[in-house]
Amino acid sequence: MPAQLIFIFNTLWEIFKNWWWLAPPFLLYRPFLVLWLWWRQEVFSSQQKYVFLEIKIPKEVIRPLKAMEQAFHSIWGNIYDPPDWWEKWIEGKFLLRFSMEIAAIDGEPHFFMWVPEGRRNAIEASLYSQYSDVEISTADDYTKAVPREIPNKNWNMWGCDYELVKPDVYPIKTYAQFFEERPEAPVEEKRLDPISTLLEGMATLKAGEQLWVQIVAVPIVSVDDPSAGDNYVARGKVIVEKLLKRPPKEKPKSIFREALGVLITGKTPGEDEKEQSFFVPEMMLSPGERAVVAGIEDKISKYCFTSWIRFIYIAKSDVYFGGAKATPFGFFQQFSTSNLNALKPWSNTLTKIKKHWFLPINFIRERRLYLRKRQLFKTYISRLPPRFPHKPTMTFILNTEELATIFHFPGRAVSKAPFVERIETKKGEAPPGLPTE
Repeated sequence: MPAQLIFIFNTLWEIFKNWWWLAPPFLLYRPFLVLWLWWRQEVFSSQQKYVFLEIKIPKEVIRPLKAMEQAFHSIWGNIYDPPDWWEKWIEGKFLLRFSMEIAAIDGEPHFFMWVPEGRRNAIEASLYSQYSDVEISTADDYTKAVPREIPNKNWNMWGCDYELVKPDVYPIKTYAQFFEERPEAPVEEKRLDPISTLLEGMATLKAGEQLWVQIVAVPIVSVDDPSAGDNYVARGKVIVEKLLKRPPKEKPKSIFREALGVLITGKTPGEDEKEQSFFVPEMMLSPGERAVVAGIEDKISKYCFTSWIRFIYIAKSDVYFGGAKATPFGFFQQFSTSNLNALKPWSNTLTKIKKHWFLPINFIRERRLYLRKRQLFKTYISRLPPRFPHKPTMTFILNTEELATIFHFPGRAVSKAPFVERIETKKGEAPPGLPTE
């Protein structure tokens, strides 16, 4: 080996031997922050207590679905509490979630909410302010009434998480589109309530069968909120600009460039814009395109939640019926539109694995299916995002109107399911002059 190469090698080795300790902090900086934040958030999560509430609805619910949207608007304000720097990195604080659930146990549908214990009173007040006749009480978590190791030889299950077909700035079909325009009809008969499909299907389940539907939500702010992952309002505005075929906004020119442009073209600044102002892009849109633009703008204008949706059908092996999964499929299909957005099962958690063309993989197909069912069951009972602890990929943004469409309290006139537990008597105020002693 030439002497020059030996000298260079020895020099590099001396540099590395004396200064190697400078590199690890730069290389391990990001992994350290990830692990540190994960540890602190685990500590914070272990300190949080949740309470499980059952909501019994009255016989007649004549409040419009707008009331449920207003309730969610209030709940957003009750739960939204973003951490500052110290709370995030030292205390591990993060935005709390809550869950809305409809569960049919042996053919009897029930409405539940899983909420942070410290926010219970505020959430109950939000619901009572819009539905004064409902009864809210603590209840046992229905998921604890089945074995923890489902599926097994005695119990089987079927289910999936849901995803949106298009970007989440496109809205799904909401309650305003389920309203029948008949002035002569009573209030409840005007409402074509989508939840009646789910409740009627749940009422057909037999003993030993259970159908669970879960909508989990985390409140987010509409402007550059870290929990949203990005600024979805900005994403919505970009799509609107494209649909309107508006030219991108140019950066302002410097005085020198403007002066140079006047000398070359002889036109004053802004003259071209005046010539083009007679052609308004909005006037060239079709009615369908206008509806899409209006839908996106309406969605991003309201308070929103990072959400995930899933359902599970669980039954004892001797009464398990695969066709029961058609009920939630039909329920969520009602919120789909071809020009806006739709909910569809996410294939990565769907408890069905097709046979592969590469035959050896089929030998582990049953094992893969079992693990997928276990993972879905675990995330359901923990109310965690899909594929936890991996980075959530199938969470999406729903606003208060969309949540109110999926989860609300129906009256008997629009949902005649006989097994829905209702309050038959109406609360009333005490008569005036009643002695208090």
